[in-house]
This record gives sequence, structure tokens and C-alpha cells, in this order.
Amino acid sequence: MPICVINSKTIKLVVAMILVAVILAISFNGMTSAQVFFGYNTKKVPIYAVETTEKTVAISFDSAWGAEKTLKIVETLQEYNCNATFFLVGFWVDKYPEMVKAIDNAGIEIGSHSNTHPDLTTLNATQIREELTLCGNMITAITNKSVELFRCPYGAYNNTVLDVVGELNMIPIQWSVDSLDWKGLSAESITSRVLNKVENGSIILCHNNADNILDALTMILDRLTMQGYKVVSVGELISHSDYTIDRNGIQHKNKI
Repeated sequence: MPICVINSKTIKLVVAMILVAVILAISFNGMTSAQVFFGYNTKKVPIYAVETTEKTVAISFDSAWGAEKTLKIVETLQEYNCNATFFLVGFWVDKYPEMVKAIDNAGIEIGSHSNTHPDLTTLNATQIREELTLCGNMITAITNKSVELFRCPYGAYNNTVLDVVGELNMIPIQWSVDSLDWKGLSAESITSRVLNKVENGSIILCHNNADNILDALTMILDRLTMQGYKVVSVGELISHSDYTIDRNGIQHKNKI
């Protein structure tokens, strides 16, 4: 019977190979060490904007603190025959259910912005799933509509976050035009920021209770419509199936 002899060098080599494999498989912020070491990146990204030749843009309002200006935003959108998407945080929904009803009754789209507005990249998959599920259920209980769109608090995401979003059959939405309205900018500065950056397929980020959002929104919608843009909800702008998202977060409709 042949005898297999394994010397110490072979054992050390095998152990070293196993250690390298383990190290390269370790995940950091949703990316494995192998991806970093070998220079390839499989990091997933949400939709920042949409590739389109049409002069169509989406405007969105993140809602977490305060609601005093929400109804006026809805009225202004209706005045200009424009649509939008409100991304609502769970504790906001709980505090202002009548506002949720008003938004929905006006035919304006509602998406989720998590339940408690945490940095989701600091949570595990179970905790992330709970954040999305709780908020979605609260919105559905009021509107009787499922929630398809999700925006990460602080715009913070990694592969774990986006994997959970996908598992829940939701679409992750970022933005390509940041109004920075939450910084207390003047209405003119907010408007200028938006108009200087907007282009076909842009997704504009605003906040429902920013200091000068009402005056800014009137100017933004007035200028955009004058320039021939159609302002819609995020759900109207994006494709909901048969699409790809490139490394810059631009959604492309798959060609048949």
C-alpha cells in the first residue's frame, strides 16, 4: 500500500492559502477584501438619475421633521400640474397620518425613508429589513397601497442595504440634484442650485419643511416648466423592470 507523506512545507503552504482565502472573503462596508486587493468593484448602487432624451425630471421631498409646509407644497405642485414623490420616515408617518392621507389623496407618490432615519450602513440585514418593513407597513395601513420606492437616510448605503431593499422588492432611489435646502439657503440660492444642475432624467432632492422651500419650489417649477421640462414623480420617471444601473447610478432601460 503506498504511503502518502506530507512534509511541513506543504502543510504551511496549505494553511497559508486557507488564511489568504478567508481574508479575501471578509467583507468591509459591503465590499470584499478581494475586490479591494485585486482592484475590481462589485459595489451596488441605487438609481441617481435616468437616461432619457425626453425633457422629464422628478422632484422629491424627504420628510422626517416637521410638516407645516407640506400641504402648501402639495397645493403648489397641483397649481403647476406637476407630480412628485414624498419619502416618509416612519416616525413622521406616525405623527402626521393626516398629512400622509392628504399627500396620497392628491395623487402624489409616497416612498419609504426608513422607520427611524438611522445610518443603515451601521446595521445588520435583520435590522435594515425591520426599518424598511415597519415604515412600509405604516404607510400601507393609511394609503392601502404598497410602497415600492426607498431612499436611504443620509444617502448612506452599501451592498447589504441594497440587497435587503431588493429582497423586499423595492427600488432604491438616490438623487442627482441636491437642492441643499436643509442648510437654510435662500429661495434664490436653492433655485439656482437646482437649475444649474438639472438635465433630462434628473432626480431632484428637496425637504418638505426646509426654511425657504415654498418660495423656492414656486420658482423652480415656474422656470422648469418655462424651459419645457415635465416634472413628475420618481415612479413616473424610472423604469420598474428590464433595466440596468451603471456605476454612476444612471438607470438605462434595456433594449429589446
